[in-house]
Amino acid sequence: MSLFSAFRHHDEIPKDKQIQDIELAKIKANPNQPRREFSDASIRELASTLDKDGLLQPIVVREKGDGYEIIAGERRYRAAQRLDWETIPAIVNNMSDDQAASLALIENLQRENLNPIDEAEAYNNLMKLNGLTQVSLAKNIGKSQSYVANKLRLLKLSPKVQSYLASGQISARHGRALVGLSEQDQGRVLDEILANNLNVKETEDIAKDVDGYFTKKARKAKNKGKTEQKKRVVNRMPKDLKVQINTIKRAVKLAKESGIKVNVEENHDPNDYVITIELKRK
Repeated sequence: MSLFSAFRHHDEIPKDKQIQDIELAKIKANPNQPRREFSDASIRELASTLDKDGLLQPIVVREKGDGYEIIAGERRYRAAQRLDWETIPAIVNNMSDDQAASLALIENLQRENLNPIDEAEAYNNLMKLNGLTQVSLAKNIGKSQSYVANKLRLLKLSPKVQSYLASGQISARHGRALVGLSEQDQGRVLDEILANNLNVKETEDIAKDVDGYFTKKARKAKNKGKTEQKKRVVNRMPKDLKVQINTIKRAVKLAKESGIKVNVEENHDPNDYVITIELKRK
């Protein structure tokens, strides 16, 4: 029996269980909740539905200390809090820690809007809680082993990269291209992705030779700086001075053509222009 099969009826009302109205103040969130962030907009939307139609499906909790811990239904719980409900319909199902954690993970995996990092952590935790291999987990959840492996690889990324992946600012394919790089190089390439809106292929090309890419980039920046500096020197020279310099150069040219040996040195200083002319006898 698969994990999903074992828990697929967890939201149905057991014959020997009754729905209870439990005080919200006595309920705590599940620490094993795989979803790190809850969209405020989605909670508002759900709250609006609850306010209009009521709660159609009770949450599932278990007794914990002098209160209760959510097993399934944290979004419904948060929406009820937003509406300032005092109580919420709930089914008490006293599962073990591992069972409760697994059920919370499975419920969230069945939703399609988990970000890639939360999904990867959910798979990793399910494997640990139930002693599963990647192959057996993939079989249990109806996914290919390569699909599960690719998700789990994302957990090798640095915290910085994971945060951008979780927020949707880069894709999972961008993230996989960075796996295998050092944390420093992951950060460098991530900055390039964000600054230049790089696609996956461009990211993969950089990841193949990170040092080569940044060395080439630094060389280009250096050469560009030299070119711009030369342009600034030329542009700062007054127009009338340019005319005088050209006149001198023409005179030097005529001297050379007449057989006079001439040495010319120029100093392109940003503030001063120095030209030295040395005439030698044969």
